Amino acid sequence: MKEIMTCIIVDDEPLAIEKLVRQLKKVSFIEIKDTFSNSISALKYLQSNNVDIAFLDIMMDDIQGITAIELMKKRPIIILTTAFDNYAIKAYELDVCDYLLKPFDFNRLYKACLKAHECHNSKKDNKTTSNSHENDNSSNFMFIKTAYKHQKVCFDEILYIQGMRDYLRIFTINENIMTLQKFSDLENSLPKQKFYRVHRSYLVCIDKIESIENKRIKIKNEIIPISSANYDDFISFLKKQKILNN
Repeated sequence: MKEIMTCIIVDDEPLAIEKLVRQLKKVSFIEIKDTFSNSISALKYLQSNNVDIAFLDIMMDDIQGITAIELMKKRPIIILTTAFDNYAIKAYELDVCDYLLKPFDFNRLYKACLKAHECHNSKKDNKTTSNSHENDNSSNFMFIKTAYKHQKVCFDEILYIQGMRDYLRIFTINENIMTLQKFSDLENSLPKQKFYRVHRSYLVCIDKIESIENKRIKIKNEIIPISSANYDDFISFLKKQKILNN
């Protein structure tokens, strides 16, 4: 049974809110806490209330959804609901969990909820990691299932892992490996003190980081974004490991 996740809905169209409420009531692990017809009220609510997910329309009358995300001090998992597809790149930069193009059906919404649940579990795992100095994986390698075989991958050779749309790409010192394994499953197989999920689509090997600047990580000439939602926890993790000075 999945853990219950709380949410709010932010949309300036009453009919859109009503439809989304009806659909979300069919999702057993989603609990609606409140709905808002403007971004300002939603931002005020989030200042004093914690929720797991915000379903947020982009084109709002007062503050557009993208701007509202940037103003959030305590950011929940964001699922954008919009009739416009030209904000996808900006949404990716802000580490939005999913991007629902209106009109969307229940099946598409349910997939977004499942993705949010996975994001939620990943954030919990990161916080658990930051509070623990135990390595629960005593091996120094694992076997990755590729198209035709299980390939041995040494942890010390991994640079970073990128989540693509339908697969993962593991970048190592010598090669790139593709697998259909779930990101959360692979993440849980890695040593907690050596790897960190800095973005919904990126997990990095800590000792391969060359520099950190402007919420970006440099590894072997590759620039990897750190999501705003994960940045503070990531910095705290590095400080607790005593590998980052103030």
